[in-house]
Amino acid sequence: MPDLPGLRPTPDRIRETLFNWLQHDVVGARCLDLFAGTGALGLEALSRGARELVFVEQAPAAAQGLRAQLERLDAMRSASIVHSGAARYLRTPGQPFDIAFLDPPFGQGALPEYVSLLVAGGWIVPGGLVYLEAERTLGAPTLPPGWELLKSKSAGEVGYHLARAQTRIPP
Repeated sequence: MPDLPGLRPTPDRIRETLFNWLQHDVVGARCLDLFAGTGALGLEALSRGARELVFVEQAPAAAQGLRAQLERLDAMRSASIVHSGAARYLRTPGQPFDIAFLDPPFGQGALPEYVSLLVAGGWIVPGGLVYLEAERTLGAPTLPPGWELLKSKSAGEVGYHLARAQTRIPP
């Protein structure tokens, strides 16, 4: 993968915990890796039986590196790479996901904006899962009404959380 400023792959230990949390949910799931970067989270989901993965990455070098990695793994039939900013992607129509990984760049306080865009665009199926990663110092994320925080941990400078999207669509 290219060495790009701000590219911060989710550490192995956190990824292992996350996929232990998701072990019964990832098989057959349609997943979104919104700030794909190296694609570590999405690639792990594919390796654990996700049916489909959409990687969204803005940096051309990272998107190109991810495409090369998917081709090496012969995983392009289950994956697509969208070269776009996350906000732009979430403002376009699309099909909802079972699981979404949100790991925006640190230091921008952007997580609430992207969670709001997920909700506004109907990007998560009712009862779907959303992984949220941010600076540990920010604490647990504020969730939209009807969402439930299932798991919350920290390791080093990283706070990571798993939430379930609302189980019913509001009237």
